[in-house]
Order: sequence, then structure tokens, then C-alpha cells
Amino acid sequence: MPGFELFGEEERKEVNDVLETGILMRYGFDGPRKGIWKAKELEKALCERLGCAYAQLTSSGTTALTTAMAALGIGAGDEVIMPSFTFVASVEAVLSVGAIPVIADVDDTLTLKPESVRAAITPRTKCVMPVHMCGSMADVDALLKICKEHHLVLLEDACQSTGATYKGKALGTIGDAGTLSFDFVKTVTCGEGGAILTNSERTYEKCDHFSDHGHDHKGVDRGADEHPFLGYNFRISELHAAVGLAQLRKLDQFLALQRGHQQALKAILSQVPEITWRTVPDPAGDSGTFLSWFLPTQEITEAVVEGFKAKGILAGNFYWFNNNWHYIRKWHHLKEGHSLYALNEPQLQALEVIRQQDFSVSDTVMSRCISTAIQLGWTSEQIEAKGRAMVEVIQSVLSKHGAAAV
Repeated sequence: MPGFELFGEEERKEVNDVLETGILMRYGFDGPRKGIWKAKELEKALCERLGCAYAQLTSSGTTALTTAMAALGIGAGDEVIMPSFTFVASVEAVLSVGAIPVIADVDDTLTLKPESVRAAITPRTKCVMPVHMCGSMADVDALLKICKEHHLVLLEDACQSTGATYKGKALGTIGDAGTLSFDFVKTVTCGEGGAILTNSERTYEKCDHFSDHGHDHKGVDRGADEHPFLGYNFRISELHAAVGLAQLRKLDQFLALQRGHQQALKAILSQVPEITWRTVPDPAGDSGTFLSWFLPTQEITEAVVEGFKAKGILAGNFYWFNNNWHYIRKWHHLKEGHSLYALNEPQLQALEVIRQQDFSVSDTVMSRCISTAIQLGWTSEQIEAKGRAMVEVIQSVLSKHGAAAV
């Protein structure tokens, strides 16, 4: 899954280009940098590879989300509907702009259930934020329809699905804006980094300014720039952008490996008829970073997880239902409003709603789900061995629970 598995001379070459100039900052120092502009080059490459008009790099996927929301006018009092299954950073970004997180259920796509989104809309709803988890996608057409009917912003969090597509369009390029993450365990890594994708020139300009203290970047002297509005230091460095540039050039290679390994592992696990599979709205667009599958009951799933642990094969198999960072069930710090700074009153009220909210619909899905991370460096022999070991444990658990359990 993560691009760091295939680091090589390409990344070293790009980084050394920067080190030879000594200019690590993405802005200014035009003379000494000797024409080396890795961040600009990566932004251009993202647009070309993913098919969008504009890309703005930031220091992380989280800051990309914060920047995108600011650029889209999402702020104090605005409600943002998002899924119960996501990385907690999605919620952190909403809180960072003063907005109100509204958590909706997921279905067996592992993303927003459209009916739950409809039920969550209020007069204060400003944005729907699908999170394309584990390399696949939400039902984008259904969510677009809802947003158009209710005049809502669609902001795609595609941080876990770089390179995935929906009906031929790259995830993150379909809504009003989208975000990517390039942290160390993402398909394309910069070490740390993120990007906003958009087809709106005005949205892009706001992202460009906001992510660099409000600088408008219209002059030759950065120190003399105008500042149309407040901004923050969410810049990426040239070193991080250099790594990402080399990685992005390998994206097609990464995707081919992931998809091939995913299908090979799925073929082995398909020997178990009790396994069902994640619904993928556009199977051709799945990036293949994970193989997500379901067992008949929570009890059986938990027993399989324990079996994997006992056999030493739990690593790479994620049981999100008990995960501290990716599912609402264990976000106790969020539900209880534990913050180092004072949250606003509507936010505190929203967190109390979340604390008391019934997530049984999502629980039914997530308590039966295991996602197996797909590694780029696997050999066919390793896939076969991993699959056989997994099947052995699953069949053993199923036999102990008996036909009545399934």
C-alpha cells in the first residue's frame, strides 16, 4: 500500500536537486534556487495525472481539509456531514474552522450511506464530506444529487484513495474540491504532505493564499505581497514536494501492483463462501490499497481476529470496529470534548449529540468488517501463504461456531 515500499534513486535524485541549491522553502529565493521549483512541479503533475484544473500543496491531508473548507466558506455555525468511519483528522479539520461535525452512518461501501445523509440535513447544513476510505469510493452520484437538491457543497476527502477513480474521474476532482494526503503510509508519500484539488480558479486562489499566511503571491517580492485575508502556515517544503514528485511518477506502477495483489488475495479468500465483500460503486476505480471483507456476525469476526493474533498474522488485517482512530465508537476524547482550547458552544452541543447518538446501523457494518492492507512488495508466494493462513483460521472459527451462527 504505501509508496515508501518502493523508494529508490528517483526520490534521491529529486531531493538532491533541492539540497544542491540549499533552498528548502517553496516560495521566494528565486535566484539561489536556480530554477528548482519542486512544489510547483508537483502541483502541475497532479493536475495532469488526475485531470483537474488546479492543485495546491499543503503540509498534510489535515491542513488540506482545513484550507479547502476555509476556501469554500465553511466556518462558524456551518454543519458538515461526514461518515462514522474515517480517520479522526476529518473531524479535527471541521472543528478547526469553527464548524460543526455531523456524523452520519455508513453502509457496506464503508462510506456515507446516502439515506443517512438525507436524514442529517438541517437548515444549518453547508457541506457533505464523503471520505473515500481504504482505496475505494462513496456512491458519488447519489451524494451529488443530494447536494444539488439542497444547494450544498461537496468536499471529497480522498486522502486514503489517491489514484482511485469513479466513472473515469479521479476521486477528489468530482466535487467542489477534494483533498489528498501524502503522509508516510499513503499510496503516494511525501513523508508529510497534502493537496487540495479543484476546478474552480477562485477556490484555488483562496487555497493558495490561505495556506501561506494570506500572501497573494502576485508580486516578485514575497515580503511585499498583499494579504487579502487571514491565513496560516500550512506550506509544504521543497524537500517533501521533491519526494512526492518522484512518487507520483510511479503511481501507475503502484496501482497495477495493488490491484493485482488484491485480486490474487481475493481469489484465495473466495474459497470461504461465508465471506462477503465490500460494495464498490465503480469496481474499475478501486485503487486496491485494501481488500475489505465481511463475516456473518460480530462474534465470528472477533474470533477470527483473535485467531489471526494467535497465529501471528494479525498485522495488516485491520478490525476497524476496535480501532482507536478510524471509527466513531472509540473516539472518547471527541465525544467528551477534550480540547486544549475552548470549543465554541455549538461545537460542544454537537459533540454531546454525537456522544449520545445511536450508531447501530454503522456498528452492524463495521463490527463484521476486516480490511487487509495490500503491500506493493508481495511476491506471489507470499500472497499464497498469507491467504492460506487466513483461510485456515477463518474456516476453523466457522466450524466451531457451527452452521446455525451463519
